[in-house]
Amino acid sequence: MIVILIGLAAGIISGMGIGGGAILIPALVLFVKPEQHVAQSTNLLFFIPTAIVALSIHIKHKSVDFKTGIPIVLFGLAGAVLGSYIALAINGEILRKGFGIFLLGMGLYEICGKKKTRKAKT
Repeated sequence: MIVILIGLAAGIISGMGIGGGAILIPALVLFVKPEQHVAQSTNLLFFIPTAIVALSIHIKHKSVDFKTGIPIVLFGLAGAVLGSYIALAINGEILRKGFGIFLLGMGLYEICGKKKTRKAKT
């Protein structure tokens, strides 16, 4: 049952465009207790169908900027190859701590980061 709830929560977050891995990986590590490499690989497998579904809905609602997105995708693919090799070369404990530090840093940035000003509607 816990795996179903983790998948549901991560799917909701993914559909919002936030990134289900922020929920999926820590939840798997805490409750299912796989090795860090397995948790992160499971996240990659989870990402494919959820991204396809969410992307198709966002395309339907015309909320995708392909001009910006295509170069990001191309360079992201190159980064994914490099990142995969790096992750496999790193000890699972170091990988887990690095991921935790990354999530903590992103969380702090979101909480304490520079506030965006809203333009007044005219």
